[in-house]
Amino acid sequence: MYWDASCMAEVFLNHPDDFLKVRETLTRIGVSSKNEKKLFQSCHILHKQGRYFIVHFKELFLLDGKRSDLSDNDVQRRNRIAKLLADWGLVVLASLEEIEDNMAPVSQIKILPYKQKHEWQLIAKYSIGNKRK
Repeated sequence: MYWDASCMAEVFLNHPDDFLKVRETLTRIGVSSKNEKKLFQSCHILHKQGRYFIVHFKELFLLDGKRSDLSDNDVQRRNRIAKLLADWGLVVLASLEEIEDNMAPVSQIKILPYKQKHEWQLIAKYSIGNKRK
């Protein structure tokens, strides 16, 4: 799959405070374990040079110059998540048509309500800003 930074889903925030709301919300959206209450976070919000992007964690590996098996389905799930954030009024999509033309069904992601957050183990496979040795 061809990928470069222009493939990322750019978004605009309505208010600067929304960055933290989006970041927290994304911790509760992902793929769940079949047998345990574990949720693997799919996407993160990236702030780069005054711009904001919703990115799949595998895109972050690519940005770091690491190997990644980013698939079309990963991009489709990222697009669905970005569209949900827009539907909820947390972001405005820079390219609505591109997102809507390539989305996974909602059934492919788990959305954990805030009140259930403490019942689950939330796992991020990438940590923005932390250097790993």
